[in-house]
Amino acid sequence: MKEILNEVKNMVVKQISVFIENKEGRMKKAINTLAQENINIRALSIADTTKYGILRLIVSDNEKAIEALEKDGFIVREDDVIIVAVPDEPNGLNTTLAIFDEKGINLDYLYAFVSSKTEKAIVVMRLKHMDEAIALLKDSDAHILEKKDIEDL
Repeated sequence: MKEILNEVKNMVVKQISVFIENKEGRMKKAINTLAQENINIRALSIADTTKYGILRLIVSDNEKAIEALEKDGFIVREDDVIIVAVPDEPNGLNTTLAIFDEKGINLDYLYAFVSSKTEKAIVVMRLKHMDEAIALLKDSDAHILEKKDIEDL
């Protein structure tokens, strides 16, 4: 049982979310803060409203990133996400999403990127039922990435 829990834990990646006022220069300041600390951004997404944006990041060093961003006055939160490699072709993502749809599991959000080192699209997903989602992905032989896998992309 402990092995299964450790395996699931390794399949959950920590993403940081940075709350940014919707003002000129704030995004650059956040990105610059990370650059000054030599933190590599592996993936990012931004969702915005009229007053603020949420910058979601997969970075090389969460602890260092959070400390630097908070020191610079940003509100930062850490969230669990699942990262899956899917075929970089039409219907590649749809096949993965169908796994959740069949079981009624809703995605909170997702964002994706393509790496020059792989022939796969890399999809970052946030779901309410992470353990169940991981089990479904494993049962379908999906390629779930761990944090160490992301560092190599």
